[in-house]
Amino acid sequence: MSRFFSEKYTRLTPYTPGEQPRDMQYVKLNTNESPFGPSAGVLAAVTEQCGKLQLYSDPESTALRGKLAEVYGVKPEQVIVSNGSDEVLNFAFMAFGDDLAFPDITYGFYPVFAQLNHIPYTEIPLKADFSIDVQDYVGIGKTVVIANPNAPTGLCLPLSSIEAIVKGNPDNVVIIDEAYVDFGGESAVSLVDTYENLLVVQTFSKSRSMAGARLGFAIGNEKLIADLNTIRYSTNPYNVNRMTEFAGVAALEENSYYMENAKTIMENRQWTTEQLEALGFTVLPSKANFVFAKSDRIDGGKLYGELKKRGVLVRHFTKARIAQFSRITIGTKAQMETLVKTITEILEEQQ
Repeated sequence: MSRFFSEKYTRLTPYTPGEQPRDMQYVKLNTNESPFGPSAGVLAAVTEQCGKLQLYSDPESTALRGKLAEVYGVKPEQVIVSNGSDEVLNFAFMAFGDDLAFPDITYGFYPVFAQLNHIPYTEIPLKADFSIDVQDYVGIGKTVVIANPNAPTGLCLPLSSIEAIVKGNPDNVVIIDEAYVDFGGESAVSLVDTYENLLVVQTFSKSRSMAGARLGFAIGNEKLIADLNTIRYSTNPYNVNRMTEFAGVAALEENSYYMENAKTIMENRQWTTEQLEALGFTVLPSKANFVFAKSDRIDGGKLYGELKKRGVLVRHFTKARIAQFSRITIGTKAQMETLVKTITEILEEQQ
């Protein structure tokens, strides 16, 4: 770093995004993108808005917030949209994060946001089976952040457990990050009118095939959303560009297309789980668009490397407790067949 870099950030360890190599054509199963393209209406909306790029986007994203409110059964005043869900998560950490608590194995951006904003945080160990112990969070007296389904494990708490955590922390905000909820989880949006301290964050990146468009949103009590807008208007009021806003509206209008794709991904997830288990893998029960798996027959890092050499990318983490696992995005059936075939070949070579 340069000698001009502010001292307050010198200890910051930035988030490491999934690799996007360009050296060859890969079966890309490492960044939890959808294998399905956007719907026709989304493409048309983007094309139309391209002709209006001389104009600023609507800082209130009125059309998109209205459509989200309609789809999720809330008021527009209960919705904020953002440049990917990461942005609104950062806003929430800034607005509500005087002291934070989240699992020790979860989305890697949480500690980064905490460090960036100089917020003290506690990482609570997952149980031996990688599940969250609800009682660890009830009455903790901190801002709670839980990814549900969790990443990279794919495990999901039932809505009753989420409600217990929210109800057990009436004086603190509970942030539920539902990036993967459309793949078998149960959303906590139904609780936002009951609990003023609940903020639910979702994204268009996964189930709605818009990872490249960068669109996220949060739903909560009107006052919580007003707090987040105070941060947003102090940062970038035009945070969602006009092409992305209207792509989001179109995606919601064609929501059945995306939910059918999510169903297909869940079917492919089940098939992949069965195939990996037949090869001797331990596969955690996932409610996300990925599986978290390990084999006693090969080191996790080696499996990642061997797959990459053969043109298949998965995600490998070096944290000791999960270093033997691979996080594998669920793609098309053909992609998953290639994965299983390649893993079978690698394991045969180990004998």
